[in-house]
Amino acid sequence: MAKKETTKSFVLRVDAETMAAIEAWAADEFRSTNGQLQWIIAEALRKSGRLKRKRPKEESPSDS
Repeated sequence: MAKKETTKSFVLRVDAETMAAIEAWAADEFRSTNGQLQWIIAEALRKSGRLKRKRPKEESPSDS
Protein backbone atom coordinates (compact mmCIF):
# COMPACT_ATOMS: atom_id res chain seq x y z
CA MET A 1 0.00 0.00 0.00
CA ALA A 2 1.38 3.45 -0.93
CA LYS A 3 2.08 5.98 1.77
CA LYS A 4 -0.68 8.61 1.82
CA GLU A 5 0.49 12.23 1.60
CA THR A 6 -0.97 14.58 4.16
CA THR A 7 -1.47 18.30 3.76
CA LYS A 8 -1.65 20.70 6.68
CA SER A 9 -3.62 23.92 6.57
CA PHE A 10 -2.59 27.13 8.32
CA VAL A 11 -3.31 30.84 8.25
CA LEU A 12 -0.75 33.04 6.52
CA ARG A 13 -0.73 36.82 6.80
CA VAL A 14 0.75 38.61 3.78
CA ASP A 15 0.73 42.33 3.05
CA ALA A 16 -1.47 43.49 0.15
CA GLU A 17 1.42 44.37 -2.19
CA THR A 18 3.06 40.96 -1.75
CA MET A 19 -0.27 39.17 -2.19
CA ALA A 20 -0.97 41.07 -5.42
CA ALA A 21 2.46 40.05 -6.74
CA ILE A 22 1.87 36.39 -5.82
CA GLU A 23 -1.58 36.41 -7.45
CA ALA A 24 -0.18 37.94 -10.65
CA TRP A 25 2.67 35.41 -10.73
CA ALA A 26 0.21 32.55 -10.19
CA ALA A 27 -1.98 33.81 -13.05
CA ASP A 28 1.07 34.07 -15.33
CA GLU A 29 1.87 30.40 -14.66
CA PHE A 30 -1.76 29.17 -14.74
CA ARG A 31 -1.66 28.15 -11.07
CA SER A 32 -3.95 28.94 -8.18
CA THR A 33 -2.59 31.35 -5.60
CA ASN A 34 -2.35 28.45 -3.13
CA GLY A 35 -0.54 26.31 -5.69
CA GLN A 36 1.88 29.13 -6.40
CA LEU A 37 2.66 29.57 -2.70
CA GLN A 38 3.24 25.82 -2.35
CA TRP A 39 5.60 25.90 -5.35
CA ILE A 40 7.50 28.96 -4.04
CA ILE A 41 7.99 27.34 -0.63
CA ALA A 42 9.03 23.97 -2.10
CA GLU A 43 11.55 25.65 -4.45
CA ALA A 44 13.06 27.69 -1.62
CA LEU A 45 13.38 24.57 0.55
CA ARG A 46 15.01 22.57 -2.26
CA LYS A 47 17.44 25.38 -3.14
CA SER A 48 18.48 25.71 0.51
CA GLY A 49 19.06 21.97 0.76
CA ARG A 50 16.36 21.56 3.39
CA LEU A 51 14.10 19.46 1.16
CA LYS A 52 15.43 16.76 -1.12
CA ARG A 53 14.24 16.59 -4.72
CA LYS A 54 11.85 13.79 -5.46
CA ARG A 55 13.37 11.25 -7.80
CA PRO A 56 11.64 10.97 -11.16
CA LYS A 57 9.86 7.67 -11.65
CA GLU A 58 12.02 5.17 -13.46
CA GLU A 59 10.77 4.10 -16.85
CA SER A 60 9.66 0.49 -16.97
CA PRO A 61 10.48 -1.60 -20.07
CA SER A 62 6.81 -1.51 -21.10
CA ASP A 63 6.87 2.32 -21.17
CA SER A 64 9.45 2.47 -24.00
